[in-house]
Amino acid sequence: MNQILTRLGISSEIQAFFNVPSNLSFSYGDQHEQFDVDFHRVPATQNIWFAGTQNATHLIITYSVMEAMAFITLTRPRYPRLEQLAFVAIGNRFHAAQAHWIRQNFPGRKVTLVFGKDLIGRITDIKLAAAIKNIPIRIIHSNTKILVYRDNWVQIFSQDLISLHAFQEAFGIRPRFRTGKPPQSLTFLDQLKNDADLNREFLSLKT
Repeated sequence: MNQILTRLGISSEIQAFFNVPSNLSFSYGDQHEQFDVDFHRVPATQNIWFAGTQNATHLIITYSVMEAMAFITLTRPRYPRLEQLAFVAIGNRFHAAQAHWIRQNFPGRKVTLVFGKDLIGRITDIKLAAAIKNIPIRIIHSNTKILVYRDNWVQIFSQDLISLHAFQEAFGIRPRFRTGKPPQSLTFLDQLKNDADLNREFLSLKT
């Protein structure tokens, strides 16, 4: 087990499922994601990182391997059977080729998108979901409004309220993808780090 991940609360079972390398360097083929106590580098690449099998019934897509491990660590009671899950990390910039690979390799699967709660994360949810479903859209940010075009149809959203759910509702898209958002932080990895810091502070008060 990796001691850094263990201190973050990531269990040996999850570390084994993700086949964690000792140096916390995760290969996307052409580039690597790297993590340590004082940095986290996520590549921009057209490739993906993958864990699980193609027989999985539920696909979880994140921007990084560390976010995927943080997500399943914090939501583990909802997913009692890891063997039913597959994880894809796309890096810090979405590419259409990634959606094509997902569409070809995981047709008809349940999908959960795990990106940040900020506007960039919510827009990524929409772009990726539309691309996986092979729905061409165009998104324009104008002042505090987000305009989403599908063919000759446009829907206007407030940037504070736009979400994958709102997009799917507005355009009548089914079956619907879900999103995973942490309740207290921007990302699940931020939440895991915050929880680990609080636990250390609590233990120091007891000693």
